[in-house]
Amino acid sequence: MPELLPVLTESDIRTKVSSLAQRISADYQNKELVLMGVLKGAFVFMADLIRQLTIPVFIDFIWMSSYGCGDTSSGTVTRVSDFTTDISGKDVLIVEDILDTGLTVKELICCLAGNSPASIGVCAFIDKYGRRENDCRADYACHRVKEGFLVGYGMDFAEKYRHLPGLYELNTTISEEAK
Repeated sequence: MPELLPVLTESDIRTKVSSLAQRISADYQNKELVLMGVLKGAFVFMADLIRQLTIPVFIDFIWMSSYGCGDTSSGTVTRVSDFTTDISGKDVLIVEDILDTGLTVKELICCLAGNSPASIGVCAFIDKYGRRENDCRADYACHRVKEGFLVGYGMDFAEKYRHLPGLYELNTTISEEAK
């Protein structure tokens, strides 16, 4: 059984999301903002984020995946379902659970750019910079880490742990040593 090492408590997350929402509200005041949530992982973060914003927003989702059931990116990004909002001339803020290798975000930026948005920004709950494979960066991030496989607050490992209200590092070393 993997061990869960606490990274952020539910209270820590609330504070960080609220602070981030204030920044986004100020930066996008008087603009037409579309929050583009990346399914499945970002749905919890995005729900909390939009409730803290003080500006009106459009919301949409796109389902992209590069992990499958593993703990590392496959290196291939799959678009499972597409967004439906007309983003032409609007500011788009991609909302991700975790910006890791950057492969998904880079693919999504290319996809969105073809629809003539006014701007494209990136908002990540977690900016995991240690494995970045390109120059993608988070314009907004709640928390930065270099490494570790994180679960909880919508993020999963093989569809498990999404329900946890805090953020945890999944430590599989203990279970591997026990074998």
